[in-house]
Amino acid sequence: MSKIKINIVLFGIGNVGSTLINQVLESQKFFLEKKNIELRFPIITNSRLAFFEKEGGIELWKEKFSELAIPYTVEEIISYVKKEGLENLIAVDATASSKLVKSYSTLIENDFHIVSANKIANTLSFDFYKAIREKLNQYDKKYLYETNVGAGLPIINTVRDLHFSGDSITKIKGVFSGSLSYIFNRFANENVLFSDILKDAEKLGYTEPDSREDLSGNDVARKLLVLAREMELNVEFSDININSLLLPNLNETHSKSEYASTKNLFDEPYRIAKIAQIEDYVLRYIGELDVKNNKLEVKLVSVPGNSPLGQLKGADSLIEIYSKSYGENPIVIQGAGAGKEVTARGVLADVLRLSEIKKTN
Repeated sequence: MSKIKINIVLFGIGNVGSTLINQVLESQKFFLEKKNIELRFPIITNSRLAFFEKEGGIELWKEKFSELAIPYTVEEIISYVKKEGLENLIAVDATASSKLVKSYSTLIENDFHIVSANKIANTLSFDFYKAIREKLNQYDKKYLYETNVGAGLPIINTVRDLHFSGDSITKIKGVFSGSLSYIFNRFANENVLFSDILKDAEKLGYTEPDSREDLSGNDVARKLLVLAREMELNVEFSDININSLLLPNLNETHSKSEYASTKNLFDEPYRIAKIAQIEDYVLRYIGELDVKNNKLEVKLVSVPGNSPLGQLKGADSLIEIYSKSYGENPIVIQGAGAGKEVTARGVLADVLRLSEIKKTN
């Protein structure tokens, strides 16, 4: 049986995108042997430039990209794949771009499935959210985004499976942000300045490119919104009550350079918050979706150090899913909630799910 060639157009070669390519390079032989699938990258892009190679080989991709990449538009990418007769198309969005999201419909109309680590498409207006689903149904395409919540953890699929099996989910709560888990886990256990831990999280690639996106609570709020909509709740981002970790004198209104040079302003307020707690309690930044009361909230809480949330380590996320079937004993999903390796692996898992669909068609 001839191998199935999957053509991936990769948008974004930052931490996640470049790691994804490296993971495919490492495992390509395995995919051929076990699944009879060859993953190819005929087009690789950053925000401005694209590298085109019909055969989709990715050896020496960095060198080739530096030498041969040219300015592009999404329309030019579509023209190229049509001209070259490329099939089994998957657009992988490893960006944080709102501009690219606006091209999803165009890509779907032109025979692309979509895999995305980018949460924006699922957290814009509910009208936009519905329009994407209608377009997918119209063109019989798939859109997978497991990494939108919890990096590589199976959170979205679990929620979706429970909901569409007829179970009634009553509450979802936990630490959704691997970056903020890392920050507060270290802050609880070490005598280190809050700003120093924040800088470490940035260097490790745990935070968004601008860590204020994490500290604002917006990233956690978007994850809550994604899960709420998986349960077919008609909610908007503005419906979420967000208690930001940013400060009045250190927020989104400052320039990136101002923010970078004044992170020490976080140190005193968070030192006070730490010592003001009950003994053996620790700070955790959580998201909570109360389905019964239609309440979505993101907030900093103080929890017992010996509780499941209090015992988190590293950059782990911990999500509790309460439902009618499981009663007072929630499904608990815990594991690495941030990092380029686990996120890229989650994206790759979604790509392989779509590749398996191609095999059965």
